[in-house]
Amino acid sequence: MILNFEQMETKVLEHFNGGEKELKAKMQVDEYNKILHGTLAPGASIGLHTHETSSEIIYILQGKGTVLYDGAYEDVEAGVCHYCPKGHSHSLINNSDADLVFFAVVPNQ
Repeated sequence: MILNFEQMETKVLEHFNGGEKELKAKMQVDEYNKILHGTLAPGASIGLHTHETSSEIIYILQGKGTVLYDGAYEDVEAGVCHYCPKGHSHSLINNSDADLVFFAVVPNQ
């Protein structure tokens, strides 16, 4: 199966998981996975949340930002992969002056 994010509709998710501003996302969601290409504008974030039933893998494609992972801040930038295992908490924050673009996979476990 080919997923062409260029041909997918962009969904604008306001205050995603309680975050700031909005997440722009192109998503493929089925019973097995949530696969998304996301963009956070400067000052936007995905709110802090715990992965009770799944893990998440986030690969940064463009830009810089910060992840709050289990209470510790970690810088991320293009080429870096952040992994949040099941049972852990995280948030993705764009505290830069350019868009933060990422690819994420949340497998159903």
